[in-house]
Amino acid sequence: MNNEHTALHELYNGDIELDEFRELVAKKAYYKAEKRNFEGHHELDDWLEAEREVHSQRRYWQK
Repeated sequence: MNNEHTALHELYNGDIELDEFRELVAKKAYYKAEKRNFEGHHELDDWLEAEREVHSQRRYWQK
């Protein structure tokens, strides 16, 4: 994993249930894959980008 990617445990800060966090990430990653017609070899990038987006949105919602 390169420096651009952050591990799930580094993003998850406990403000929501871990299962809820994973579900939100999974949905976002799915929609990213769907947007490019499920072209292969992007699964990890989709997941990691979705994690960052969910984390960023959660910070915004709590302000």
